[in-house]
Amino acid sequence: MKTKNLARKFGFFSLFALLGPAARAQQPVGIFMGSQDIGAGAKAGSAAYVPAGRKYIVSGAGRNVWADRDEFRYVYKKITGDFILYARAGFAEGTGAEPHRKIGWMVRQGLAENSPQVSAVTHGDGLTALQFRKASGALTEEIRSKIARADVVQLERKGNTYTMRVARFGQPFATEQVTAPGLGNEVYVGLMVCSHRADAVETAVFRDVQITVPAPDETAQPQQYLGSNVELLDVATGDREVVFTSPKSLQAPNWRRNGKSLIYNSEGLIYDLDLASRQANVLPTGAVRNNNNDHVLSFDGTALGLSSTVEQLGGSVVYTVPSGGGAPTQVTPTGPSYLHGWSPDSKYLVFTGQRNKEFDIYRVPAAGGKEVRLTTAPGLDDGPEYTPDGRYIYFNSNRTGTMQIWRMHADGSHQEAVTNGQFHDWFPHVSPDGKWLVFVSFLKEEVAAGDHPFYKHVYLRRLPIAGGEPEVIAYVYGGQGSINTPSWSPDSKKIAFVSNSAAAGQ
Repeated sequence: MKTKNLARKFGFFSLFALLGPAARAQQPVGIFMGSQDIGAGAKAGSAAYVPAGRKYIVSGAGRNVWADRDEFRYVYKKITGDFILYARAGFAEGTGAEPHRKIGWMVRQGLAENSPQVSAVTHGDGLTALQFRKASGALTEEIRSKIARADVVQLERKGNTYTMRVARFGQPFATEQVTAPGLGNEVYVGLMVCSHRADAVETAVFRDVQITVPAPDETAQPQQYLGSNVELLDVATGDREVVFTSPKSLQAPNWRRNGKSLIYNSEGLIYDLDLASRQANVLPTGAVRNNNNDHVLSFDGTALGLSSTVEQLGGSVVYTVPSGGGAPTQVTPTGPSYLHGWSPDSKYLVFTGQRNKEFDIYRVPAAGGKEVRLTTAPGLDDGPEYTPDGRYIYFNSNRTGTMQIWRMHADGSHQEAVTNGQFHDWFPHVSPDGKWLVFVSFLKEEVAAGDHPFYKHVYLRRLPIAGGEPEVIAYVYGGQGSINTPSWSPDSKKIAFVSNSAAAGQ
């Protein structure tokens, strides 16, 4: 398939093919500063950016990326310090048959063909590998992944350590790692395509391309925050769209019942984000101005429940306000009380409360009144949420030593685990049509069973209510505040969530 035809297919026409190599290298492509062919003697490549889906169409030739020199097409920018590179990558449909052709992410010391480099690549025959050259002109080495035909490729740098995480979309990452001190602090990072033939051009499509600047180890939480991206995720396809960015910490988007706006919290205030204008405005909550990320809209959309810290009452306390804002009504007399759900008839709230030094799930009338304890097992019970029919409450608990998703009848009876403990699973959210659960999964090697911190590698996973195996629907750098409370669109087709980066919006 010709690059020109691909351009028409993906909704753009690239001028790069009409320019000389030097001019093409100087032209920005999306978030990248330039695009050029590395090495000499191969057919010229090209690159273009499609904003919808953060998509890059990259065509390149080149004999190989291997041994002591490389030939390939490179779309790149310079970065200093640590980073996480992420994309969903695949060869364009109808192109190529060379089994050794390769695409992926590459980090280079320079643009010379023999430069030290580290790359995470997938080949035409399905081989996926972490490849690296530790010194100029040295022979390339590789560590092969156990995952074949990976279409999710992530490459992270932390100091001199490079970590490749790859997956077939829907599955957890497989990880390989190498230490490569020869590249320096300032490096080139970018997307690469090599056809494995000097006289043939291959084309790849990279989508959901992101460059994340992670939190340094010395970040003090929650005093120091990274920036935030509010994203919409199509749960059927995994496609993501960034609808709002901020250098501040934005947390826990709730979707309004009309589907036109999102509610989130930031710096103690509640905001309403209009999805058409992409403008955010403060939602008035009276004197309650220390709100955290446990806020929930009622099923009918007329009321908003809040959790706001009141130190003299013991911490977070539950309030309600009209969904358009207004005077708050206090519901729980004491804290800590973290709201997570309304009953479908709007009569009750369910929250996580610490009483007698134990966190359990409680039900309370929405107008205030007697609290009813629904869980009694030792450990942390959190994140309760009703199903739309009101029959069940889903929640998360670490009573087994691992944080898992559980289900119980609305009266607290028949409590049973519904996830298997492979990860630490938090905050189950039931789709409005009652068919699916979405929740956030933390890695056991990064997080303890009773914690859900900011700035970690997490998965958003989906599980059929009727039973089955969870599947990954998003690979996210985030955690705390990403989906703490209900975030489904009213039509059950999308999820709103927050990802984080020190350079939000890339």
